[in-house]
Amino acid sequence: MNIAIDGPAGAGKSTIAKLVSKKLDFIYVDTGAMYRAIGLYFINNNTDVENEEELLKALDKIKIDIAYEDGVQHIYLNKVDVSKEIRNEKVGNMASKTSAYKPVRAKLLDLQRGLAAENDVIMDGRDIGTNILPNAELKIYLTASVEVRAKRRYDELVEKGETPEFETIKKDIEQRDYQDMNREIAPLKQAEDAILVDTSDMTIDEVVDKITELAGR
Repeated sequence: MNIAIDGPAGAGKSTIAKLVSKKLDFIYVDTGAMYRAIGLYFINNNTDVENEEELLKALDKIKIDIAYEDGVQHIYLNKVDVSKEIRNEKVGNMASKTSAYKPVRAKLLDLQRGLAAENDVIMDGRDIGTNILPNAELKIYLTASVEVRAKRRYDELVEKGETPEFETIKKDIEQRDYQDMNREIAPLKQAEDAILVDTSDMTIDEVVDKITELAGR
């Protein structure tokens, strides 16, 4: 069985997908982490992503692997575990920008579909239900207001000991929403057969229970 979860940045897709995967004993595939790993490579190697020739050369040098250790997905970029390094805002913004590029998407498509064909998976991203897994048995569009998503991200960073600016986070989220929804290739949108779940006024447990119930488990 395949479960596709799509939605905008900061909607809690990864957190919810991880918890649901444990409850259902599914494999969790964090597609955003894959794009972030590619974005990290671009940043670390000062790749001019606007230059198609340079972009293609960089992609040829990138190898992404996924390993599951104690049920947790680890992302390896050229054999180096970058699971923590890919979680900063700069990498997230680069991933959002470059995930719109056709060669970047093509590089990861086969890996993502292969995992789904061989396993019970829950996969989250921007275009899982519309593009990556169009035949998924359950599709969820997970969202929340911009204010709520910014507050969640703000609290997360404060908890890590950082001193973020709320308005900056809010603007970043709005910018990423615009990029994701207006990109030419596989823009973020709710699939026609997806179920809308607005988490603005829901607890994490309530969202997990809702999706588990929808999965019929």
